[in-house]
Order: sequence, then structure tokens, then C-alpha cells
Amino acid sequence: MIPAAFDYARPTTVEEAVRVLAEGGEGAKVLAGGQSLLPMMRLRRAVPKSVVDVGRVPQLRGVREEAGRLVIGAMTTHHDVLHDTLVRRHAPLLAAATETVGDPAVRHRGTLGGSVAHADPAGDLPSVVLALDGELVAEGPRGRRTIPAAEFFVGCLRTALEPDELLVEIRIPDLGADWGFHYEKFQFSAQASTVVGVAVAVRRENGGIAEARIGLTNMGATPLRASAAEAALAGADATAGSVARAAEAMAEGTSPTSGPGVSPEYRAHLARVLGCRAVLAAARTR
Repeated sequence: MIPAAFDYARPTTVEEAVRVLAEGGEGAKVLAGGQSLLPMMRLRRAVPKSVVDVGRVPQLRGVREEAGRLVIGAMTTHHDVLHDTLVRRHAPLLAAATETVGDPAVRHRGTLGGSVAHADPAGDLPSVVLALDGELVAEGPRGRRTIPAAEFFVGCLRTALEPDELLVEIRIPDLGADWGFHYEKFQFSAQASTVVGVAVAVRRENGGIAEARIGLTNMGATPLRASAAEAALAGADATAGSVARAAEAMAEGTSPTSGPGVSPEYRAHLARVLGCRAVLAAARTR
């Protein structure tokens, strides 16, 4: 199908982008890498009155260290995130999950900020940002504000961003050398959506697991923390038996949906199996 008619703007600064968004009101949509919005427009599942293309705003790209955090511009592509030295050193979980996104063509066009702001329950990166206690920085006519990841995702394809706000940065805390990370997911084919994904960060201490942070992909309308499993893993041995018992709580508090060939019970089973694998792998990471 052909998208419905729309106005198009290509600002070159954050300030200009915010102004154009405010002028467009709720009918305006931000175009980042276009890997999610454009297919929806072609199917007319999204019918924006105006499209604000932020692809030529240099302020929105790049990675830097700042006050114990990794700061990633919202328009930084998946390819650049994956190959950035700072990301691989300080946020290896983000790098590992990014490597599973789409294919090289998608990773060269898609952006971290676009993926997070799109808030697809099957998106891999929102659950990673949630597991890492990331922060999202938005800029609008009223200035900048920082939104914790735990408050950012409010529903399927819905975030805490106001219609006139632009996501400008993603901030990830540097957890340090005593943390291990792993991302595990299941999909029916390389181009298919993630059926279930599990993002795990564990802090190791004296051969055991002192603390765990776990984000779940596609186990509800938003990315979720596996709070019950996190509590069960705190102080547990990093052995297969102990981790498997804790992983039985992986799906508690979630609301998985059904889909073609996928029942809620199947997703819950996958969360337990993949969660166990991811925790064991994270506990072994050095």
C-alpha cells in the first residue's frame, strides 16, 4: 500500500526538531531509522499528519562517558552501538542484544532511540535498557527531563514521551567488573519477531549470585522486570540446580499474549528455559 499524504520536515538541530514537533501536535511522528514507522505507514497502521525526520541532527549521534554512565545519542545506529568500544566495554549486554537485531541492513539504518521510543513489546533493546536501570532523556518546549526506564514504557507502542518531546539520549550506568551479562532469545526465523527474550545482568560474589537484574521481552504489553526471579536469585549458588529453581519464577507477574503458533503458556515456558540459560551464562562471564 501507499502511505497516506503527510507533511515532511527535516530539521538539523534538536531545537528545530522540538519546534516542528510542537507545531505538528499529536499528529506528528518522529522518523529515526524508519525500520518500524515506515512499514506501519505503508500498511496505514500509522497515519501521521506530519513526519519529522531527525536523521540529520548531529547532536543525536555518538557515545560518550559521563559521570559513571554511558550516554548514547538516540540516533546512534545499531551498527555503531554494536561496534563502539565504550559500549562493548561498559555495556556488553546492550552490545550482545544489539547483535541479534534484524540483519546488517537493518542494523545500519535502525537506531537505539528509535527502537526504545517505538516501545514494541517484541523489541529486544527496551528490555535491555530496563534490566540495566537505564534512563531516557527527553527534550521538549519545557526543557529537558530524565525518565527512568521503569517509568518510560507505559503500554504497547506507548511511552511516557509527550507528543512534543523528542528522545535525545539513553543513559546506561556502568555496573563494573563484578557483573556478568547475557541476552537469550527465541524466534522462529532470523527475520521474525522475538517470541521471548531474556536480558540478564548478575553481580557475582564469592562464587555465587549476589544480585540479579532481568528484563523480559514480549512477556506483556511492555518490557518487564522478572522481579520474582531476581529475588529468588539473590544469594543463590551459581549452579545449574539453584538457577533452574529460581528460574521457575521467571514468568511470575507477567501477562504474555497468544499469537500464531504461540500460547501464553508457551511463552511462560520459554521465559523459564531461556532465563535459566541466560543466568548461567551471565554468571560465567568474565
